[in-house]
Amino acid sequence: MITTLPGLYLLSVGVVKPASWIFGWSEHVVCSIGMLRFVNLLFSVGNFYLLYLLLRKVQPRHKAASSIQRILSTLTLAVFPTLYFFNFLYYTEAGSMFFTLFAYLMCLYGNHKTSALLGFCGFMFRQTNIIWTIFCAGNVIAQKLTEAWKTELQKKKEERLPSIKGPFSEFRKILQFLLAYSMSFKNLSMLFLLTWPYILLMFLFCAFVVVNGGIVIGDRSSHEACLHFPQLFYFFSFTLFFSFPHLLSLKKIRSFLCLVWKRRIQFFVITLVSIFLVWKFTYAHKYLLADNRHYTFYVWKRVFQRYEIVKYLLVPVYIFAGWSIADSLKSKSIFWNLMFFICLFTVIVPQKLLEFRYFILPYVIYRLNIPLPPTSRLVCELGCYAVVNFLTFYIFLNKTFQWPNSQDIQRFMW
Repeated sequence: MITTLPGLYLLSVGVVKPASWIFGWSEHVVCSIGMLRFVNLLFSVGNFYLLYLLLRKVQPRHKAASSIQRILSTLTLAVFPTLYFFNFLYYTEAGSMFFTLFAYLMCLYGNHKTSALLGFCGFMFRQTNIIWTIFCAGNVIAQKLTEAWKTELQKKKEERLPSIKGPFSEFRKILQFLLAYSMSFKNLSMLFLLTWPYILLMFLFCAFVVVNGGIVIGDRSSHEACLHFPQLFYFFSFTLFFSFPHLLSLKKIRSFLCLVWKRRIQFFVITLVSIFLVWKFTYAHKYLLADNRHYTFYVWKRVFQRYEIVKYLLVPVYIFAGWSIADSLKSKSIFWNLMFFICLFTVIVPQKLLEFRYFILPYVIYRLNIPLPPTSRLVCELGCYAVVNFLTFYIFLNKTFQWPNSQDIQRFMW
C-alpha cells in the first residue's frame, strides 16, 4: 500500500543507526514511533533555515525590505498549517519539502549539479518532485529568456519598429520571440550547458518509468492518472484561503470587477470553459468518499455533494482566485510565470485524489516568490495560521472516534 520511494526510510536508518551505536540505545528505542517522528522535526528545522535563505535570495535586493518582514515571512511559511501538522507525524512532507527547497536554493545560486542531486533526493521522497526539479531547470531557462527578451525590446525601441497591434498582440510577440530564440543553435547549446544535470536526471526518471511500468509503485489501482482539471481550481481556492491577507481585499475585488467589465468577452469565454471542465472532468476518488478522518471528506460531503449546482456556482470564485494569484506574481517575468504554471498543472492535474498535502510544495514556492507583504499583513497571516494550527491539533488530540468494524482510535487530520 506504500506508493512512494523509500527516501524517508533510508534516511531514517541513516539517523537512527548511528544513534544506536553512539548512545548504545536498543533497537526498540531507536526504531520507536517517537524517534522516527523526530527525523521529521530535524527536517522542519532545516526547512525554516532554507525558507529564510530563499527569501533573502528570491526577493529583489533593491527593494526596501526589513529583516522583520523576512523573519515574519519565514516564520509564517514554517508554520503553514498543512505542512506544520505533518512535521509531527512520520510522513514524507517535511523531507520532500527540505530536499526540494534545497535544490531550488542551489539552483538560484547557480550550483546546478548540486541542485540536480538534491532533486534526485526529493524524488526519492515523492515521485512527483521530479517536476520541481524541472522547475529549477525552467528557472534557469526563464532567466536567460528574460534577458534576451529585454534586449529584443530595447533593440526594437531604438530602431523604432512598428509594434504589432490586436487582442493577442503581446502573445504573438512572445511566440515569435520564442520561435526565433529556439532556432539559434548558440542559444540552445548555452541552455543545454546550463541545464544538463537536470536533463540527465530527467533521462534517469524516464528510465525508471519504463522499467517500473509507470510512475506509481505499490498500489497502482488507487493512484491512476487522469485529467482532473478542477484540481487547479481547488488549488486556487486553497491558496486564496491561506493567503487571504495578500490576495483578498476590497481594492483587489474592485480591480477584478473592472477588468471583467473591460474584457467581458474574454471572461465570458473563460467562465464557459471553466464550467465545461468542472462538468466533464470532476472526479471523486474512493478514498475521498470513504475516509472520514480527513478534512477533505467533509469539504466534499458538505459543500460539493450536498447540492450539485454548488460546484458551478463556485466557478467565479475560482476565476477570481486564479486572477489574484497571477496578479500577485506580476513582479516575476512572463517566462517565470509560464514555467511555474506549467509545473503546477503537471503536478496536480493528473491526481484523481483531492488531497491538501499535494498543494503544499506549489503553495510554498508561490508564496516565496510574491513580493514581501507589509508587516501588518504578515502578522495577520501568522495569527490566522496559529489559530488554525491550535484548532487542528486540539481536534486531532481530543476529538477521537472509532469505526464500527475496528477497535483502533481514529483521529481527524488534514
